[in-house]
Amino acid sequence: MERLKIKKNDIVKVITGKDRGKQGKVFRVFPAKGRLLIEGINLAAKHSRPTKDNPKGGVIHREASIHISNVMLVDPNTQKPTRVGFSFLADGSKKRIGKKSQELIG
Repeated sequence: MERLKIKKNDIVKVITGKDRGKQGKVFRVFPAKGRLLIEGINLAAKHSRPTKDNPKGGVIHREASIHISNVMLVDPNTQKPTRVGFSFLADGSKKRIGKKSQELIG
Protein backbone atom coordinates (compact mmCIF):
# COMPACT_ATOMS: atom_id res chain seq x y z
CA MET A 1 0.00 0.00 0.00
CA GLU A 2 1.51 3.29 -1.07
CA ARG A 3 1.22 6.59 0.74
CA LEU A 4 -1.47 8.66 -0.96
CA LYS A 5 -0.94 12.35 -1.57
CA ILE A 6 -4.65 13.19 -1.49
CA LYS A 7 -6.70 12.91 1.69
CA LYS A 8 -10.28 13.28 2.84
CA ASN A 9 -11.63 16.89 2.75
CA ASP A 10 -9.07 18.00 0.12
CA ILE A 11 -10.33 20.03 -2.84
CA VAL A 12 -9.33 18.38 -6.12
CA LYS A 13 -9.74 19.15 -9.82
CA VAL A 14 -10.55 16.43 -12.36
CA ILE A 15 -7.97 16.47 -15.16
CA THR A 16 -9.37 13.79 -17.43
CA GLY A 17 -12.64 11.97 -18.16
CA LYS A 18 -16.24 13.05 -18.56
CA ASP A 19 -16.07 15.53 -15.65
CA ARG A 20 -12.80 17.15 -16.77
CA GLY A 21 -12.31 20.64 -15.33
CA LYS A 22 -14.73 20.22 -12.42
CA GLN A 23 -13.68 20.68 -8.81
CA GLY A 24 -15.00 18.93 -5.74
CA LYS A 25 -14.30 17.90 -2.17
CA VAL A 26 -13.01 14.39 -1.44
CA PHE A 27 -15.31 12.62 1.01
CA ARG A 28 -13.95 9.07 0.86
CA VAL A 29 -10.57 7.56 -0.03
CA PHE A 30 -9.86 3.92 -0.88
CA PRO A 31 -6.05 3.64 -0.48
CA ALA A 32 -5.81 -0.06 -1.37
CA LYS A 33 -7.52 0.56 -4.73
CA GLY A 34 -6.08 4.05 -5.34
CA ARG A 35 -9.55 5.53 -5.84
CA LEU A 36 -11.58 8.45 -4.44
CA LEU A 37 -15.19 9.55 -4.04
CA ILE A 38 -15.70 13.25 -4.79
CA GLU A 39 -18.88 15.20 -4.04
CA GLY A 40 -20.88 15.79 -7.23
CA ILE A 41 -18.29 14.23 -9.56
CA ASN A 42 -18.63 11.04 -11.67
CA LEU A 43 -22.33 10.53 -11.02
CA ALA A 44 -23.70 7.12 -11.96
CA ALA A 45 -27.34 6.05 -12.23
CA LYS A 46 -28.32 3.31 -9.79
CA HIS A 47 -31.66 1.59 -10.28
CA SER A 48 -33.44 0.84 -7.02
CA ARG A 49 -36.32 -1.55 -6.40
CA PRO A 50 -39.44 -0.37 -4.62
CA THR A 51 -39.02 -0.81 -0.87
CA LYS A 52 -40.89 0.16 2.25
CA ASP A 53 -38.77 3.32 2.56
CA ASN A 54 -38.93 4.16 -1.15
CA PRO A 55 -42.26 2.77 -2.46
CA LYS A 56 -41.82 4.10 -6.01
CA GLY A 57 -38.28 2.85 -6.57
CA GLY A 58 -36.64 4.46 -9.59
CA VAL A 59 -33.25 5.80 -10.58
CA ILE A 60 -30.89 7.32 -8.03
CA HIS A 61 -27.76 9.24 -9.05
CA ARG A 62 -24.76 8.53 -6.81
CA GLU A 63 -21.06 9.32 -6.93
CA ALA A 64 -18.89 6.55 -8.36
CA SER A 65 -15.21 6.24 -7.52
CA ILE A 66 -12.58 7.87 -9.70
CA HIS A 67 -8.93 6.86 -9.97
CA ILE A 68 -6.50 9.06 -8.06
CA SER A 69 -4.37 9.59 -11.20
CA ASN A 70 -7.30 11.43 -12.84
CA VAL A 71 -7.33 14.27 -10.29
CA MET A 72 -4.95 16.96 -9.05
CA LEU A 73 -4.94 18.60 -5.66
CA VAL A 74 -5.98 22.27 -5.65
CA ASP A 75 -3.41 24.26 -3.67
CA PRO A 76 -5.28 26.16 -0.91
CA ASN A 77 -2.81 29.06 -1.20
CA THR A 78 -2.94 29.69 -4.96
CA GLN A 79 -6.30 28.00 -5.79
CA LYS A 80 -4.62 26.24 -8.75
CA PRO A 81 -3.98 22.53 -9.34
CA THR A 82 -0.55 21.40 -8.23
CA ARG A 83 1.49 18.26 -7.78
CA VAL A 84 2.18 17.20 -4.21
CA GLY A 85 5.49 16.50 -2.53
CA PHE A 86 6.65 15.82 0.99
CA SER A 87 8.98 17.81 3.22
CA PHE A 88 10.41 17.24 6.67
CA LEU A 89 10.00 20.10 9.15
CA ALA A 90 12.51 21.11 11.82
CA ASP A 91 10.65 19.04 14.43
CA GLY A 92 11.03 15.93 12.25
CA SER A 93 7.40 15.68 11.10
CA LYS A 94 6.61 14.88 7.46
CA LYS A 95 4.17 17.30 5.77
CA ARG A 96 2.70 17.71 2.30
CA ILE A 97 3.80 20.66 0.17
CA GLY A 98 2.54 22.05 -3.13
CA LYS A 99 5.21 21.75 -5.83
CA LYS A 100 4.34 25.10 -7.45
CA SER A 101 4.11 27.30 -4.35
CA GLN A 102 6.47 25.23 -2.12
CA GLU A 103 4.10 25.97 0.79
CA LEU A 104 2.55 23.56 3.28
CA ILE A 105 -0.83 22.01 2.49
CA GLY A 106 -3.19 21.51 5.41
